[in-house]
Amino acid sequence: MTLPVLQFVRRGQTVTLRNVPPERTLLEVLREDMGCTGTKEGCAEGDCGACTVVIGEAVATPAGETLRYSAINSCIRLAHSVNGLALWTVEDLARDPLIARDTPASIHPAQAAMVHCHGSQCGFCTPGFVMSLFGMYQNRVCQGQSITREQAQHDLSGNLCRCTGYRPILDAAQQMEQLPRAQVDEAAVLEQLQRLGAPAPAAAAYLAPRTLAELLAARAAHPQAQIVAGGTDVGLWVTKQLREFGQVLDVTRVAELRQIDDQGEHLSIGAAATLTQAFAALQALWPQLDEFAARFAGLPVRNAGTLGGNVANGSPIGDSMPLLIALRARIVLASQRGERRMPIEDFYTGYRQNQLAADEVLARIEVPKPRAGELLRVYKVSKRTDDDISAVCLAIQLTLQDGEVQAASIGVGGVAATPVRARATEAVLAGAAWNETSVTQAADTLRHEFQPLSDMRASGDYRRALLAHLLERYWLESQGPGSTLATLIPLAQAAAVQKAPV
Repeated sequence: MTLPVLQFVRRGQTVTLRNVPPERTLLEVLREDMGCTGTKEGCAEGDCGACTVVIGEAVATPAGETLRYSAINSCIRLAHSVNGLALWTVEDLARDPLIARDTPASIHPAQAAMVHCHGSQCGFCTPGFVMSLFGMYQNRVCQGQSITREQAQHDLSGNLCRCTGYRPILDAAQQMEQLPRAQVDEAAVLEQLQRLGAPAPAAAAYLAPRTLAELLAARAAHPQAQIVAGGTDVGLWVTKQLREFGQVLDVTRVAELRQIDDQGEHLSIGAAATLTQAFAALQALWPQLDEFAARFAGLPVRNAGTLGGNVANGSPIGDSMPLLIALRARIVLASQRGERRMPIEDFYTGYRQNQLAADEVLARIEVPKPRAGELLRVYKVSKRTDDDISAVCLAIQLTLQDGEVQAASIGVGGVAATPVRARATEAVLAGAAWNETSVTQAADTLRHEFQPLSDMRASGDYRRALLAHLLERYWLESQGPGSTLATLIPLAQAAAVQKAPV
């Protein structure tokens, strides 16, 4: 089977690589094929951030074409997925001729700030931190924004340090803007990107269709091909299970799957929209999701992973599915035979098993927009605050009116073989008075509705107790000073939300 040529822009030049296997990771290409050993391998699963690099992609905006910068984990990113993009590694920041500088300094402000603030000790994690700082610099400082402590913590959430401590690194993030300017010449990079990205041959080992029609044709013709989006789970199959793929079908270049559209009564999120993009759209409608979204993995994982990939993967501890179940989201499956819709909870048939046919792809997720009287909360319980897998994820949305529960929708993760809907608990709440008695009854039902396993994250008993206590917490939050009035959507605001652009 034909191996497509891999091309990307680096240091103002076009890098051309041949005979790259479809499952080879970007980190392997950088370190072993190109000798770029500044990028490190730590965990090989996207947790530590030592392998962080930054990619640049041409995107159309109302003001014209621009570059979108994303810090990603190269250890779990398939190399062919950066075909047609711009790439920066830690070695490039001082040597890229397309980074314009106010002074002829030899190092980038991200590097200089780390030196000035003593942000490195053993140095193994430093290249990854520097690259996340570079992404932050391009996305914030070069856009005229000052970096707050909170923003620095958010953008560095996917990078771990075990000896320096985070204070000097956060200091470095805030000091970058005070140093002599260094900014990517975007016009020059965009000009080079326009010369790249020729479609791969139809029989190639790595298929990357550009339209939905091309994707559906490829899926029908190659049902055995491994579908890949951001690679944040498939990448671990390569690094941890040493899997090899005869053929890969990359869905991330399909324009229709990357769109996020306001469809009036619902939000349509393309399956290939990144988690960063998808959560931004959801947070615009549900601002209370800010903390939950920030705790969904680290930023490099959110920049690469997709909402559709998280849903299709169907992990019982995936965090997006409980939320989408509570929001009554529906998924759209597409093939050359047409489309079919279903509630997300009906998609799963068993552990990592679903209703996707051999010729189908997950095309988009449709999320009903908020309505008057709805109260949404999502609780993620894990051993670490940032960059950790949930022991339990519980999403609750109730519609309350005149002290009564008009409707209930509850999604749960970490308690069964699949993400699940707590139907028995919903039945107890629906039509009941919203008071302590009904909450106690519902909490007892929720405690016994599932039989979770015990594992390294939590025991089954703990998970059951936690479900009951989280529902009680939801009740208390709805009764606290101002919490209900502040969180329930007023009628006037709900009407505005129904018409709000995305």
